[in-house]
Amino acid sequence: MALRYRNFAKKSKTRMDAILSIKPVYANQILAGTKMVEFRKRSFKEKVRRVYIYSSMPVKQIVGYFTFSDIDEDTPANLWQKYQEVGGIAKDDFFSYYANNASGCALVIKSVTPFKQGKSPNEFVEDFVAPQSYIYLDNRAAY
Repeated sequence: MALRYRNFAKKSKTRMDAILSIKPVYANQILAGTKMVEFRKRSFKEKVRRVYIYSSMPVKQIVGYFTFSDIDEDTPANLWQKYQEVGGIAKDDFFSYYANNASGCALVIKSVTPFKQGKSPNEFVEDFVAPQSYIYLDNRAAY
């Protein structure tokens, strides 16, 4: 049974799971353990325990999940300085991603669990539409 996602107006005390859209090149690096941080323009508003990796076009599947030890919010310049060696992204692409953003965040990956086979996002979310940033799952997924 697919789970529904929801927006949260209030902070929750329980930890949620989330789905992130990640380009296949970066999703593969995370699964391989060579990309040890995931850069985002904004952080989660809720406490998240597990991040499912939605490998975007052309894959369009959930390929695994990761947990993280920290969310480092800082300026793009400082994030680059700290994580350029483990970020899995070229400098020009990094700064292009953060163009016109005064701040961003890095999810410091703790552990990664790849799926043997990609899963349809509809197994996780009814009427799934790939998120621009992320979506929360309102129940814990069974994976």
